[in-house]
Amino acid sequence: MQKLRRLSIDWRMAVLIWPLGIGVVNGAEVGATTTAPADNITLPAPKPKATDTAPVAPPKVVAPPGAKPSVANVPAPKAAAKPVAAVDVPPAKPPTAVKPVNAVAPKTAEPATPKAPVRVAASSLPSAEEIVSHCDYKYAGEDNRSQLSIKLVDRTGNERTTVYLRLWRAYKGEDELLDKMLLFTFYPPDAEGAAFMRWAYSAAAHRNAEQWIYLPVMRNIRRVSVRDLADSFLGSDLTYGDITERRIEDDAHTLMQIDTDSSTGQQYWVVASMPKESDSIYSRKIQWFTKTAEWAECVKTRVDYFDKRSLLLKRQLLKWQRIDNAWAWDKVSVQNFQTFHNSEFEVKKVKFNIGLKDDSFSERRMQLGLK
Repeated sequence: MQKLRRLSIDWRMAVLIWPLGIGVVNGAEVGATTTAPADNITLPAPKPKATDTAPVAPPKVVAPPGAKPSVANVPAPKAAAKPVAAVDVPPAKPPTAVKPVNAVAPKTAEPATPKAPVRVAASSLPSAEEIVSHCDYKYAGEDNRSQLSIKLVDRTGNERTTVYLRLWRAYKGEDELLDKMLLFTFYPPDAEGAAFMRWAYSAAAHRNAEQWIYLPVMRNIRRVSVRDLADSFLGSDLTYGDITERRIEDDAHTLMQIDTDSSTGQQYWVVASMPKESDSIYSRKIQWFTKTAEWAECVKTRVDYFDKRSLLLKRQLLKWQRIDNAWAWDKVSVQNFQTFHNSEFEVKKVKFNIGLKDDSFSERRMQLGLK
């Protein structure tokens, strides 16, 4: 019974799998620092310069009629004004843009490489939508077969790894289908033979994905309903929505800047994407795409996700592999900055365009397993 319970828990989490080879799986803003104006600060009057003339005698004090001469009638010299307390007048901040000049440095010294983002004339830039359409939607072949491993690491360092054999085929809107995917578990050993199948429909179909699971010990197949797209995907730090294809018009895209990696010199298009739907769990995503000479070479390498409070929630880093003109994930990591949980995905043994038939994605095939 314990074995059955573990299998059931694992497969309740596996409610949605996205073809990780298709490339649709999807910095923080720098606040400006304002210096308070110094208009209200009263500065002490400048001291008069010393001169060669004799000091001016103090004015003669005339006592009132009937008053006896007394030392008290002579006014005492005024005490020096007390300095203004630091809490009343904050010291003026030195301008940060001025740096001391090194008098001995040669004038011909090479300036340091700037780390600030490179900004160029708007007329020479592609639109944000053009960047996303070329760099985020990559060709994954007509079908593919691969080995997928997922390692989950919790905040205490405990790890759990699951390895799958994955079959995927694109349908491109045929019968309103987007794609079909079949997943077999072969590690850990106590879950070997379990299968999961998913049929995803195009946005125009307005249909939820259909999903099935097969557990060998129960010897039956049952349909699994689609859960909330904000739920965790396979217990990882990606959600169902993160691995579900979004149409380019589902978000408002803005090209923010061109960023440069100082260690490699590689430049990146930095695009902010704000979801148009009101119920999204994100306020925005900031995406980095490689700036390349040819659109066919550019890919997405980083995504920062911000929650509804505009706080950084998690960061996804992506590394790709390409065979001929087809693309698939190589290694992908996701770090959650609020739960301190990490997820690592690795795709191996990828073969594209192997001629998978429609009957490869059936309940019978789920029962036959890896045979």
